[in-house]
Amino acid sequence: MRNYDTSFSVLSKGVEGEKPYFRSKRGAMEHEEWDKIDLARRRIMQRRKLGRTDLNLSTIGMGTWAIGGGNWKFAWGPQDDRESVFAIHRALDLGINWIDTAPIYGLGHSEEVVGKALKGLKEKPIIATKCGLLWDRERSTSSCLKKKSILCEIEASLKRLRVDVIDLYQIHWPRPDEDIEEAWGSIADLVKKGKVRYAGVSNFSVEQLKRIQPIHSVASLQPPYSMLERGVEDELLKYCSEEGIGVIVYSPMQKGLLTGKFNAERVKNLPKDDHRREDSHFQEPELSANLRLVEDLRSITEKRDKTVAQLAIAWVLRRPELTAAIVGARRPSQIEETASVGDWVLSGEDIRAINKLLDERQKVLNLS
Repeated sequence: MRNYDTSFSVLSKGVEGEKPYFRSKRGAMEHEEWDKIDLARRRIMQRRKLGRTDLNLSTIGMGTWAIGGGNWKFAWGPQDDRESVFAIHRALDLGINWIDTAPIYGLGHSEEVVGKALKGLKEKPIIATKCGLLWDRERSTSSCLKKKSILCEIEASLKRLRVDVIDLYQIHWPRPDEDIEEAWGSIADLVKKGKVRYAGVSNFSVEQLKRIQPIHSVASLQPPYSMLERGVEDELLKYCSEEGIGVIVYSPMQKGLLTGKFNAERVKNLPKDDHRREDSHFQEPELSANLRLVEDLRSITEKRDKTVAQLAIAWVLRRPELTAAIVGARRPSQIEETASVGDWVLSGEDIRAINKLLDERQKVLNLS
C-alpha cells in the first residue's frame, strides 16, 4: 500500500491488515483506481537485454543490501523497514524494473522486506537473489555450496520473497572454490524444475566462469565496479562480452563514498555495526585521497547540473559490456536522485576529465 501527495512523493504506508487506501490532497482513492494512475505515470527507463536471456533490465537496479538492517557482520547500521518499503515502491514508480537482494543481507531480513513491499502489486519487478552464504543462531556467517544447502536456501528465499519462481538466482561468492561445480549443477536442476528462470554468479573470475560453463549456461556475472574498484576492466568485461554473459555491477557509488555526502567526520561517526568502518576505502591513506577525488569531481557535475552520485553511476554505465548497475537506497530521496541517471550518457570530454582525476588520485596513493 502506498500513499502519495499530488507531486508523487511517498508520504506514509498503511498498516498491514487494514483496507488499502491512498490519500492525496484530493482525498482517498481505492487501490484499483490508483493502480491505473500509477502505471500511466510511471516513467520508462532505458533497458538493456541481460546477456542471452529474455530479461530486459532497466539500466539501474534497486539494491537492497543496506535495508537488511543492523546487527550482523556486514551491516550498514540500523534501518527503518517502513522507509525501505517506501524506497522500493519509489524505485518502481521511477521506472526501475528489477530488484537485487540476497539471503545474507540482514540474515534473511532484506528478502523479507522485499517480499512485503511486493505484496499485492499487480505488476511485479524482476527479482534477483543469491545463495551460498549461511548464518547460525549466534549470527555468525559461513560459506556453503553443497547441493543440500542450495536446495534449502531456494525454498527459504521463495518463502521470504513471497514468489513462486526466482528470475535470476546467483552464487553469491565462489567459496569454497572446490564446490562451485556442485552448486552450479544444483542451480541448473532448479532451472529445469521451474523454480529458477536464469542462473548467474557473483564475484567469479574468468577461470571460474570457464569451469562452470560446460555444466549450464551463465546468464550473468555480478562483480564490483566503481571509480575506486576497476579490476573488472582487466579481462572480465571482455570475456563476458565475447561469451554473451550479461554484466550487472554492484557498488558503483562505492558504498556511498562516491556520493559527495561523506567527510572525515561522518566516517568517524559511522555506527559501530556499520561494516564500512573496516573498509580500506574509508580508512587512511585512501580516505583523504578519495574525499579529494569527490571534491574534484564536483567541477564536472556542476557544469552538467548533476550530483557526484549520478556521475559515479553514469561512469560505470559508459561501458557497453554492462547491462546495468545496482544502486542501493535506504529511503525514497536516495533513489529519486540516482534513478534518473540511467539515461545519462557521458561525453568524451567528461570521461577524459574523470580519467585525469583518477590518475592523480592513484599518483597520490603511490606516494603514500
